[in-house]
Amino acid sequence: MSVTVAPYGEWTSPITGESFTARSVTLSQVRVDGPDTYWVEGHPKEDGRGTLLKRNGAGETSEVLPLIDGVRLADVRTRVHEYGGRAYAVLDGFVVFSDGFDSRVYRFDPSDPKRTAQPLTTLSKSRFGDFELDEVRGLVYAVREDHSPEGEPVNTLVAIPLDGSAARNDSALITVFSGTDFVAAPALSPDGTKLAWLTWNHPDMPWNQSALHVASLDFEGRLTREVVLVDSPEVCVYEPRWTLRGDLIHVDDSTGWANLFRTEGFSWKEDEDAEAWAERLRTRALHPGTRAFSHPHWQLGLHSFDNLDHENLICSWAEDLTWHIGTVRIDNGLTEEWATGWWPIGNVAASDSRVVFLADSPTRTPAIVQVEDGKTSIVRPSTEAEIEADLVSPAQIVTWPTSDGEKAHGFYYPPKNPDFTAPEGELPPLIVNVHGGPTSSTRPGLRIPLQYWTSRGFAVLDVNYRGSTGFGRAYRERLNGNWGLMDVQDCADGARSLIERGLVDPKRVAIRGGSAGGFTTLSALVNSDVFTAGTSFYGIADLKRLELETHKFEVGYSFRLLGSSDVDDPVWKERSPLFHIDAIRAPLLLLQGAQDRVVPMNQAQEMHDALVARGNPVAMRIYEGEGHGFTKATTIRDAWDAELSFYSQVWGIDSRVESDLVITNL
Repeated sequence: MSVTVAPYGEWTSPITGESFTARSVTLSQVRVDGPDTYWVEGHPKEDGRGTLLKRNGAGETSEVLPLIDGVRLADVRTRVHEYGGRAYAVLDGFVVFSDGFDSRVYRFDPSDPKRTAQPLTTLSKSRFGDFELDEVRGLVYAVREDHSPEGEPVNTLVAIPLDGSAARNDSALITVFSGTDFVAAPALSPDGTKLAWLTWNHPDMPWNQSALHVASLDFEGRLTREVVLVDSPEVCVYEPRWTLRGDLIHVDDSTGWANLFRTEGFSWKEDEDAEAWAERLRTRALHPGTRAFSHPHWQLGLHSFDNLDHENLICSWAEDLTWHIGTVRIDNGLTEEWATGWWPIGNVAASDSRVVFLADSPTRTPAIVQVEDGKTSIVRPSTEAEIEADLVSPAQIVTWPTSDGEKAHGFYYPPKNPDFTAPEGELPPLIVNVHGGPTSSTRPGLRIPLQYWTSRGFAVLDVNYRGSTGFGRAYRERLNGNWGLMDVQDCADGARSLIERGLVDPKRVAIRGGSAGGFTTLSALVNSDVFTAGTSFYGIADLKRLELETHKFEVGYSFRLLGSSDVDDPVWKERSPLFHIDAIRAPLLLLQGAQDRVVPMNQAQEMHDALVARGNPVAMRIYEGEGHGFTKATTIRDAWDAELSFYSQVWGIDSRVESDLVITNL
């Protein structure tokens, strides 16, 4: 096969914007129900509609839910906290779900001859999610976010009757717990006598400080005796989950890492008071060490571990910059890693020793994977767009020294395309990719968006700057007080390290990111001379305005990151890119959803207008009907074409992309 000599960035690739939408879906919320596996698929061609699917024990896959009111498809989605998450629960085939169109909760019983979705809540300004079914009492526990009062929405833990009585009158809803700013993760004990849940309050985020509650329930589903198991300064709690024997497992970071803990003593003993359990609980570390067994709960319904059997948990964890899956013994914490060839993404479920989990690998895109009887198989891929193995540029783990004497981490992807080679002596352009959050992380599994660049002759550096998760609390907290500085420094130092190694062209270095990653992108163009182009997806330009306009979940999030809770403190303006337009030299592309509730459109609009007025090269796309993160196929394709066109125009690359993007002042 002949190889074509062509400049980096001008290689043709079979990976296009169509690759992300035509035959691809997002996979989430994997659960098991006996021999059946359930999950939600998001469809770009249907504006991101969430479809609930089931694969039965015979290997047959089908859509689960009927038409709502006989006329429209269900959209399995919740908008609690704006970021959503767990939007359904299933038990013995009986399903409860939140519909994204009207935010009502519905039930569906496949054994009902009418096979209809019956509403359980009224049409109202409330959102529901994080469902936990209680078949004995005929209830489903849920997080309710009520947007009807003036001011902030009110979050409570409620019990929704499964008989449909609350579909006619909100007064039929049972308020199980209230009084904190946030509540999440209801978990019912195997014997149905106790309920565990999490809470936290402003200005903390759930990964800064949160509390673990457990209480006994009366027959109506109301709390009787309540105990707060964990509520310590600067300690966060994740994922309360009961063992099959009735002990409570949770994850907290009191050790500095998100480690597993086990609480014993809940079982009732004959001839004792029903609430005696509250006085004899004992909590101990199950597996302390430098491993992260969960991750920040931006969304409802984290499920990073599950019961494999009565003696073992099946767990996923982050360690040494990669992800692992294996068993942890409940009695002594002994861990055994499984060699499956896959990296768990964070959603693990098990039933009868059958394990199903979301995963990816260096050479495979995200998929639902099953392990049964020692054999690994794929239940559902996220894409049918096959990438030839010799086209894939696998992640290379890299660590580099920062200019202040510490270390930062990331993954490097060199250009790769078997059909092309660059002219001798030419260096490739570099794209530095910045994850959002900032309390989040990037991972090394195969991602088509990164291969979109490498297959065209671009190098990519995917950065886990200080502040990222999966490296212990100390690494995450290094960003506190340094947001907009340390993240920028780590990205710039990472690019410099590749330049110094002679791997990339110092004149063609771009930085791109979304949300908080967009803020880092804008800040990098202000504070660094390394980058010659930047792309911000719904990025933050004015921190004070964001804080005053943001949704409830993120109120106060910036306080720790900036080291100030006073929005009139000069630091808020000093760190806001909008007020430092004169320091920006590199061309900028802004991509924004018109209906974004997390980072409103005015942030991008004001940044664009200020740059145009100053004479800076800038382009902007506003997408109607899009929020914080693009879900429509047309938007996704256009955004990728626009970004490639942007770099092509800025750096003089003949990419032959079809896009009508105009860069003002170029």
